[in-house]
Amino acid sequence: MDNKGIINLFGELDSNIVLIENSFDVKIINRDGDITITGDEEKTHKAYLAIEKLISIAKKEELITEQSVTYTINSIGASHFSQIDKLGEKIICITQAGKRISPKTINQKKYIQKIKDNTITFGVGPAGTGKTYLGMAMAITSFKEGSVNRIILTRPAIEAGENLGFLPGDLQQKIDPYLRPLYDALNEIMGQESFKKHQEKDLIEVAPLAYMRGRTLNNSFIFLDEAQNTTPEQMKMFLTRIGFGSKAIVTGDITQIDLPFGKKSGLVEAIKIVEKIDDIAIVNFNKDDVVRHPLVQKIIDAYEKHEKKELPKNNFKRQRYQK
Repeated sequence: MDNKGIINLFGELDSNIVLIENSFDVKIINRDGDITITGDEEKTHKAYLAIEKLISIAKKEELITEQSVTYTINSIGASHFSQIDKLGEKIICITQAGKRISPKTINQKKYIQKIKDNTITFGVGPAGTGKTYLGMAMAITSFKEGSVNRIILTRPAIEAGENLGFLPGDLQQKIDPYLRPLYDALNEIMGQESFKKHQEKDLIEVAPLAYMRGRTLNNSFIFLDEAQNTTPEQMKMFLTRIGFGSKAIVTGDITQIDLPFGKKSGLVEAIKIVEKIDDIAIVNFNKDDVVRHPLVQKIIDAYEKHEKKELPKNNFKRQRYQK
């Protein structure tokens, strides 16, 4: 491997290699491109497997990040380990700035395939797993290829209780704060000028979920984000808007439900109701799929551990309350 590949593999200040060393309690030394691993035999073998896979990725001139190193380490021994170095081969689209968008985990790759193969796809999991961003990339790609005529993006404005009348400004000014994450993704992938041009022509619509009622959406790519904050009635309304030639993506995190106490989540209920219907797919993400800052993965893990500790106490309190 040349110096450029070695620098990519080792990372800034050898951060990638330090991560592997700490994970397997081994010592890794590079001498003019020859990498030596010392330590316990089993741990050395695992470190070797991780480095071998990362070298394969580096040779394709893909940037090796802390996320990709962590994902490779956590995947050793899993059935999908052999596929890791092939993840970057499938490019969904290229952003206005020239960034290639492609799946970075096996679940992300599965998600993309399910969107292609099904009319409705649910992406469920924690923040930072790429549910929204990859879904938006798929919607924009379908639109550019002419598979659909319109993109419709929506999310429940739960903070305002879907009642936006008391907020100042016109309709667009009222709903913008709740739809900002969708705007951000559109601007990054399409470019601000292209997005505005298509929005003015009504080819891209961004609106709160309440404004979907009573419509039948044909030849459209419909995207519902933050679906954990829908009520069962809203979810049923959304799913029955699907018309001929349309696709829909529903994303959400069932651990981040902001509905008032006692209100059921439409996402939780829908997954149970529609999971066995043909042409509907459900992809579950987990903390290993987090592709944001590595600290996000650690935060999710810490919260999961805390919630497991608190669960018996909460169940006890609930039982006492019910009595």
